[in-house]
Amino acid sequence: MNAHLHAIETKIGDGVRLSKEDGLALFACQDLSWLGYLADQVRQRISGDYVYFNVNRHINLTNICTSRCKFCAFGCDADSRQAYQMSKERVLEIARQAATDPDLKELHIVSGLHPEWPFDYYVDVIASLKQALPGIHLKAFTAVEICHFAKVSGKPVREVLQILQTAGVDSLPGGGAEILSDRVRQMLCPNKATAAEWLQASYEAHRLGLKSNASMLYGHVETLEERVDHLLALRALQDETGGFQTFICFPFHSKNTELGHLARTSQWDDLKTMAISRLLLDNFKNIKAYWIMLTLPLAQLALGFGANDMDGTVSEEKIMHAAGAKSAKSLEKTTIIETIRQVGRIPVQRDSMYNILKVL
Repeated sequence: MNAHLHAIETKIGDGVRLSKEDGLALFACQDLSWLGYLADQVRQRISGDYVYFNVNRHINLTNICTSRCKFCAFGCDADSRQAYQMSKERVLEIARQAATDPDLKELHIVSGLHPEWPFDYYVDVIASLKQALPGIHLKAFTAVEICHFAKVSGKPVREVLQILQTAGVDSLPGGGAEILSDRVRQMLCPNKATAAEWLQASYEAHRLGLKSNASMLYGHVETLEERVDHLLALRALQDETGGFQTFICFPFHSKNTELGHLARTSQWDDLKTMAISRLLLDNFKNIKAYWIMLTLPLAQLALGFGANDMDGTVSEEKIMHAAGAKSAKSLEKTTIIETIRQVGRIPVQRDSMYNILKVL
């Protein structure tokens, strides 16, 4: 081990923040067990042996999307055979059915950027859901969607967020960040929010008291330096607002996308990226092992590489599976609990704000 890595280990032990140069050195390091050891130390210091999960239901309102990102297999044009769009009544039907589970605490709502739906449609859906199910947390609309709503409505981002908050949005999911690099976004997703716009929408949400998540989609055309820069941009905003609740690593799945020639990231890369995210994001309490993208066995292993959250039961994820994700589309609560216990951790059922409901 070289002197720089020794110095990094000392910094971590002393609770000293890592630099960009440190992050690049960690990605260059091939000692995966050492990286896991350091990340697990930090995880233990920050959150102890609790591993969180919730009982949630995903609802994707439409897959019709103007963005048509090269890495996405979910979005399509309106005339595609795969295209669908939900009426408000259909959304309410799905939500009421999900709410027959007494443990359900969250509806996770994200969609394509529909070219014709007015902003009022989304406001009406949220208001109707909140009226029908007032006890269910509505985690709805990524920062990218917020920017889209601002564009179609002609309203400032802050006003869009205020209207949705009044209607019943309780927090925002973390998708759409991809890689916060203008170079990457121009190559892969030039028709949606820029890196600066994603960060600004998150900032405005946090100022209004709306918590959100953060994410990184890696393993496509980005450089390792761009991964590090992405993590540091999130860390800087978290320093300013404290509004991010958790960070999620999304390994890129290329099947059925315009980047189908790219190989899936290795499990080695997935665990390394998880560990380095924990080490660089020193102001994030929660790092999510998103089993939908990782598969359940790898998500379980990631609990030894800095992760302390397993997301939830999900039921029924569509976006990642369109790109070839091989994991189940939902999990039973008992499966999540057993997965956590097998690694000697303590399963904790939480709500969307990370309030503890049950220690199991």
